[in-house]
Amino acid sequence: MNPNLETLDTVSKGEYHDPHSVLGLHSEGKAWVVRVLRPLAETVVLKTKTKKFSLEHTHHGIWELRGTGKAPGAYRIIASYDNAPDWIAVDPYSFKPTIGEMDLHLISEGRHENLWKALGSELVTSKDALGDTSGARFAVWAPNAKAVRVVGDFNGWDGTCYQMRSMGSSGVWEMLIPGVSAGALYKYEICTRDNKWLTKIDPMGNQFEIPPNTATVVTQSNYSWNDQQWLDNRLATDPLRAPMSIYELHLGSWRSGKNYRTIAQDLIGHVKHLGFTHVEFMPLAEHPFGGSWGYQVTGYYAPTSRFGSPDDLRYLIDQLHQAGIGVILDWVPAHFPKDEWALAKFDGEALYEDADPRRGDHPDWGTHVFNFGRNEVRNFLVANASYWLEEFHVDGLRVDAVASMLYLDYSREDGQWLPNVHGGRENLDAIEFIKETNATAYRKNPGIMMIAEESTAFAGVSSPTDQNGLGFGFKWNMGWMHDSLEYIQHEPIHRKYHHNELTFSLLYAYDEKFILPISHDEVVHGKGSLLSKMPGDDWQKRANMRAYLGFMWSHPGKKLLFMGQEFAQISEWGESRELDWWLLDHFEHQGMQKMVSDMNRHYIASAALWELDHEPEGFQWIDGGNADQNILSFIRKDSSGRSCLVIANFAPTAHEEFRVGVPASGEWNELFNTDHSEYGGSGVGNPSAIQTDEVASHGHSQSLSLRVPPLAVVWLQQG
Repeated sequence: MNPNLETLDTVSKGEYHDPHSVLGLHSEGKAWVVRVLRPLAETVVLKTKTKKFSLEHTHHGIWELRGTGKAPGAYRIIASYDNAPDWIAVDPYSFKPTIGEMDLHLISEGRHENLWKALGSELVTSKDALGDTSGARFAVWAPNAKAVRVVGDFNGWDGTCYQMRSMGSSGVWEMLIPGVSAGALYKYEICTRDNKWLTKIDPMGNQFEIPPNTATVVTQSNYSWNDQQWLDNRLATDPLRAPMSIYELHLGSWRSGKNYRTIAQDLIGHVKHLGFTHVEFMPLAEHPFGGSWGYQVTGYYAPTSRFGSPDDLRYLIDQLHQAGIGVILDWVPAHFPKDEWALAKFDGEALYEDADPRRGDHPDWGTHVFNFGRNEVRNFLVANASYWLEEFHVDGLRVDAVASMLYLDYSREDGQWLPNVHGGRENLDAIEFIKETNATAYRKNPGIMMIAEESTAFAGVSSPTDQNGLGFGFKWNMGWMHDSLEYIQHEPIHRKYHHNELTFSLLYAYDEKFILPISHDEVVHGKGSLLSKMPGDDWQKRANMRAYLGFMWSHPGKKLLFMGQEFAQISEWGESRELDWWLLDHFEHQGMQKMVSDMNRHYIASAALWELDHEPEGFQWIDGGNADQNILSFIRKDSSGRSCLVIANFAPTAHEEFRVGVPASGEWNELFNTDHSEYGGSGVGNPSAIQTDEVASHGHSQSLSLRVPPLAVVWLQQG
């Protein structure tokens, strides 16, 4: 190519869409030419293995060397400046494209399942006759851009000489820059259609500066995993038929001043002591505003640098796995913030978001909604789920705000939303995106879990996609959470009028694969802690809370409890301060923690409480209608027929010789009692084995006569 003056002028300004066709080494008939863009240089020299050639300045910082015969092979450029060191480097425009045609095709089709390996930055090494060259290749999707440049601390944040080449209709721009090493900071300068320059982060960046700084960091993982035994066991385990007790936490406020590495042993010790099977981290993807708790993400492919590097997070997860603790991560594909340096109007126009604010803006959170119908955007998110599962060995993703994706009229008034092609309110593009995400995640990573936070009665959330479900493995049971909290906040004298709030959940308990959540959302924004919701004096509050947790752990469904509730935190949670650990200096709070610890251990040891969580055969009412006494009794069963009898008394009255029918005769032993004196309870219980009587009760030919403690839940096991 022999560029005209207009093209040279555009290249010299760093505004050309195909700079590699002008700069670098090119044939021109029987001759050849090397062009180098080095503004302000005094001299520019091309050095081969045996010779040096001086280049001639021809146009606004463009230097040329022309010749005939054999063109130079490997060469280096030496640019000299007044009062500055020489610039010596491999010509950045001497490299072929670093992204292949198949990658570009898959990106355009929205089918690149390893997108993070094609886009973003990556350290590379090349070799020629003059030696090895290390650097970084950069690739970004910006289809509406007229030009894109890489700026960073390696070029003085001046991208003029580092303009990327367009890879055609794919909308991808790429470049390899020699000399860039791990830790380098960079961004993209993007020229919009109306000739405005924007400075943006890399949407595929794997690491960012610590907020409030926003530059992307070139990074490379050097971590060696040691959790193969955990992964093998995970693959052999059916999570539906396994115990699952999840400890949800916000990393920054669990213990202040900790990072991914220094928190590991403290967290493992605490979780192991409590007996939880999994931890669930509130979002750890990079986010600019700490007050969003991580739910307004800008760096979807980067752990937040507040707590260390990506490899530091790998270390934390690896350590948890080696300790036998699963890891679930909150994932937020529903929306993203409007920060001008991030994804919003990334190349000057709506790209990741829908251009119409009736679909592209979220009224609740002041954020943008992803354009789920666009191939590349859908691919960005589908691959992102796989990224966390594969690159960080995460065992499950809890998908935030699913309902806001499913419905076009979510939190919108009439006239503020657009119906779908059928005139309905369902977001058909989002539904297909969710199905594809789940199907891809499970296919590529057998043994993982996809968990929906979905607050409506949308059908088939946890049904397979081939049965027209959304394909999640589990769904948070928001109905149970709402109803049970409503019930427990009533004074016991009024509870008989609200008895159905405890029993209604069993009418739909098997419609989905449920997790029962008492999450961060229930203990913030003026809602108070779980303890503060309980009625009565201090003793009654703690007794009510112990009974509530005992009922929760015996109800069908897996369990989730937010940090601090395990020791009855008094104040509600705030992300800017750590938990009130000092409360554990007091017996009452030690007792609550001991109860949770014992409860988890008895729960895990009793398959009747979890093996058939999602099958009606695992539950049988004894008496669900005893509203006058505020008492529920039921049986949980495992696949071998072993039973656990649960009696929940939500009245402050103890009962002596309380008779309850049971399905099998013989001895029954008290397994767990929330009223135990070690937990701060009154100590009413059944320390000795109880023998059934041949007295018919509750539809059974035999029954037990036992002591039922006040405001307490008792588990009894046969044999």
